[in-house]
Amino acid sequence: MFVRVNSASGLPLYLQVESQIKHAVAAGALKQGDALPSVRKMASDLRINPNTVARAYQDLERDGLIRTVPGGGTYVADHVPGLLKTEKMKRLRPYAMQLAVEGTHLRLSPDEIVKLVEDSLDELGVKP
Repeated sequence: MFVRVNSASGLPLYLQVESQIKHAVAAGALKQGDALPSVRKMASDLRINPNTVARAYQDLERDGLIRTVPGGGTYVADHVPGLLKTEKMKRLRPYAMQLAVEGTHLRLSPDEIVKLVEDSLDELGVKP
């Protein structure tokens, strides 16, 4: 099972399930047409209420990421929309904050921190 939940994280369980499925699709771990576990199976595996998984699945279906075939299962949608720019920024924000905090603790200037990121992008061959 690719989904794990942590009841102590403070993040609602349905959002944890939803987020992890989105990330699995974005990372290519789940591809178009791949079957997802049934609501009951996932709830049983995660030891959470089936309504929690059902809510996550409903949100994912509303977003066009998955499709449910009545009596036939739940699948990754055929035309999965890419992550919205806001979602991409949301995913990177914690890393940017961590870099800013670490750089500040090491008494680096904002220009030096930005230069470090630019140098890393250059190493990857990413051009502006």
